[in-house]
Amino acid sequence: MKLELRKTFQFEAAHRLPNLPPSHKCSRLHGHCFTVEIAVTGECDPRYGWVVDYGEIAEAFRPVLEELDHRCLNEIPGLENPTSEQIALFIWQKLKPRLNGLTEIVVAESPSSKCVYRG
Repeated sequence: MKLELRKTFQFEAAHRLPNLPPSHKCSRLHGHCFTVEIAVTGECDPRYGWVVDYGEIAEAFRPVLEELDHRCLNEIPGLENPTSEQIALFIWQKLKPRLNGLTEIVVAESPSSKCVYRG
């Protein structure tokens, strides 16, 4: 029986999108309360009754969260053009080696604007 778990995190960060024309509002420095949703898929362990401990997801994401939270994302190597798409890919690349069963990363920069990455 395949099951999917999702755990959600938030971080505050500033960024600007340097590849846009100067007239575009997102070319200027601004901030968001980003939401990251991490999805893990797998079989339910018959002994524990879960796919993975939610704490294991949190522990795997903790160093990535610390790298992003309350930062200017443009200053992080690999995020020089920190679109939601690039942030999702960045998180995937950091998290995939640490978290078995990772299937999806969702990055939302607002309640109505989000990116889904499925590796």
